[in-house]
Amino acid sequence: MQLSEIKSFSKPLIANLAKLGVHDQQDLILHLPLRYIDETRIVSIRDLRLGESAQVQGEIVHAEVTYKPRKALIARLEDASGQLTLRFLHFYPSQINALKVGNQLRVYGEVRHGFFGYEMVHPQCKAARESSTVNEQLTPIYPTTAGLTQPTIRKAIQSVIRDAALLAETLPAFAYTALNLPSFATSIQALHYPQPDADLMALEQQATPEWRRLAYDELLAQQLSMRKHYAKRRSIDAPAMAASQTLVKQLLQDLPFALTSAQQKVIKEISHDLTQPHPMQRLLQGDVGSGKTIVACLAALQAIEHGWQVALMAPTEILAEQHYKKFATWLAPLNINIAWLTGSQHKKDREAAQQAIASGQAQLAVGTHALFQDAVQFNKLGLAIIDEQHRFGVQQRLALRKKGQPEPHQLMMTATPIPRTLSMSYYADLDVSVIDELPPGRTPVVTKLVSDQRRDEVLQRVREACQTGSQAYWVCPLIEESEALQLQTATETFENLKQNFSDLRVGLVHGRMKPAEKQAVMQGFIDGDTQLLVATTVIEVGVDVPNASLMIIEHAERMGLSQLHQLRGRVGRGAAKSTCILLYQNKLSEMARARLKVIYENTDGFAISQADLHLRGPGEYLGTRQSGVPMLKIADLTRDEDLLHHAKSVADALLKEYPEAVDQHLQRWMRHGVDLVKV
Repeated sequence: MQLSEIKSFSKPLIANLAKLGVHDQQDLILHLPLRYIDETRIVSIRDLRLGESAQVQGEIVHAEVTYKPRKALIARLEDASGQLTLRFLHFYPSQINALKVGNQLRVYGEVRHGFFGYEMVHPQCKAARESSTVNEQLTPIYPTTAGLTQPTIRKAIQSVIRDAALLAETLPAFAYTALNLPSFATSIQALHYPQPDADLMALEQQATPEWRRLAYDELLAQQLSMRKHYAKRRSIDAPAMAASQTLVKQLLQDLPFALTSAQQKVIKEISHDLTQPHPMQRLLQGDVGSGKTIVACLAALQAIEHGWQVALMAPTEILAEQHYKKFATWLAPLNINIAWLTGSQHKKDREAAQQAIASGQAQLAVGTHALFQDAVQFNKLGLAIIDEQHRFGVQQRLALRKKGQPEPHQLMMTATPIPRTLSMSYYADLDVSVIDELPPGRTPVVTKLVSDQRRDEVLQRVREACQTGSQAYWVCPLIEESEALQLQTATETFENLKQNFSDLRVGLVHGRMKPAEKQAVMQGFIDGDTQLLVATTVIEVGVDVPNASLMIIEHAERMGLSQLHQLRGRVGRGAAKSTCILLYQNKLSEMARARLKVIYENTDGFAISQADLHLRGPGEYLGTRQSGVPMLKIADLTRDEDLLHHAKSVADALLKEYPEAVDQHLQRWMRHGVDLVKV
């Protein structure tokens, strides 16, 4: 039932609840507390403990507004055992009236050290009589918004939680038997109205059986939703492409290197998908430098050999052009026509590329976001390859997929290894291939943590590297809140380094440059004309310069682990010993210190991504919701991994034997996201 159908719910209340994502009764009972306070007992002032929160009742024996060292309302509350200072730094006239001498007051807050002994700062206060009763349950504190008080939320929840139908089980008992969890109704009641003897710490850490029950339900809903998407996809027609008989063999013969066993394994998986009459949705993940591009090229050849076109889309022009040049080198001997399409092209070149794609003359189209614009029409698109897929939104990937009829196969690639629990959860409706082996000859990159106070030593290290024939990157800090400020920082760094290294050829590249200018700078670095390249994080993916053996990353503490790992992967691509120096500012936060410790101690991208997930959580790790699945609100992938495994193990049986129950479960947990199209 919608909240507008409940007579006691006013329009302002409904509007405020909507701001919290609460639209109906089911949303309301699943609007769970953030924390709890214990108002079930009154503690004597002499029994208060420093650092703990408690409820005290007594009489105001002193109250005054002081002005030094700053304006404050100070009151002293007295019971039979002693006195407690109450301090308010922000207050209204009504609060001054409530704290008049002689008033009986009940206060709740955290006990701190004050000038006159124990005190509470901004405690919750309410008028009380000696005969006032205490609460029978712990008091829940809910997420709220302006204009919506805690008592109002509690009253709203209380008005709907009496409806037994809302608390009924949605799934058969076998889904829960192995876990020994309480019922849904018991869990909801216990979390909204916890008993006085409940473990307050376990409640707030979401570690009670009741919290685990709801986390399991949420994980199970996610698994069921994505399996339904997976089944729906397998009912859609796609071009069936037999294994390549000629083109793949010819390319493999011409390559100057041999494929690793990991590459061969994933090539077989992808090739098998392409032979199927339903669209492939495969995520190819591999660490930096593991050789994903050649795998994508071999997949493209299987499609091209059977008369289908292939689109390869990358998030930046630097990366797209690098793919274009690599594919041109590999495919030119096979007489395969490639079109190059970006938003910055001259109109004449863009129209020529669009014509070649529309006529089918171009068998492979490589480009950026320009590939899915309305003006681009494919003659016979059979395979869409998307590099760094997390950089594209759901609708962008869908727009490219709609360019083919029947629906083309889709291969997505990422150089950010995805932790196993994240893959099981958010990518459960994709087939995943992993290249878990680096090509032979790769030299491990040495990582050093250096304080900014030792900058002179770092500058000397750069000079020595460049004078001995190597090249170096100097990466400027990420300033997310201001692109203009980031550009200014990069420009200033470039000017300073040019002055420091008047004998070296220094270049600058950043995202606001015109594409032609950017490409010219990058080409100069690739050709060895530029010895030191000052760059923003625009070089994070795709730049491959084997002679670059040194990287300096400024303000490394500001960046995420996966981004640092990606940047570090730009060196160590040749045979020379390579070093990545992470320059950091002193007075690091605990989080920054933990991140830098992980990147210093690990070179395995999967270990780093798992640590990143643990430190930041899935929401921040995934960034903008690119997967199309609603973010988990209760479950925690690290804490609840056992629940995720169990949800995965029962999902298929539920879908097969209890489809109506599955729909009811999804209606409860994911009704606002259940119709999302995954791409």
